[in-house]
Amino acid sequence: MTGTPVVVALGSNVPPRRRTLDAAVARLARLPGTRLVASSPWRPSAPLDPPPGVACGEFLNGACLLHTTLAPRALLDALLAIERAQGRRRSGVRNEARTLDLDLLLYGDQQIDEPGLVVPHPRLALRPFVLEPLRELTPALVVPGTGASVATLAARVRDPAAARRYEP
Repeated sequence: MTGTPVVVALGSNVPPRRRTLDAAVARLARLPGTRLVASSPWRPSAPLDPPPGVACGEFLNGACLLHTTLAPRALLDALLAIERAQGRRRSGVRNEARTLDLDLLLYGDQQIDEPGLVVPHPRLALRPFVLEPLRELTPALVVPGTGASVATLAARVRDPAAARRYEP
């Protein structure tokens, strides 16, 4: 099967995190017209800017490289459906605890800016917990609109904590 190479970031900070993430990878692999090429190991990270007074546990994060024939909007809709199926409820509170967070980071070499869909992900180059798993999957990939490879972007925001792997 051919298709467009895409990268999806995965995160969870509501137990059972690893089981939720493993199930999400399996669901991604079963999307129509989609093949799972690779997935990174899980990495723990502290929550980023949790809402004041709200307890948010440590995240597990990772990334998957897929090839898909789904159009970008159809893929995003599928990601949101997987989140809902695994208990994600969006309350509108930014950075709250979540059972599953799936972000479409890259869709081939496309740059997309539509309501509700921006690719590459707008904060991709700022987040070590996203770049470390992505660096492991595709270090030489040049992120559209940046002129920089994933490895270069990861080196710019290097965080030793983001590089450690999850040990259950």
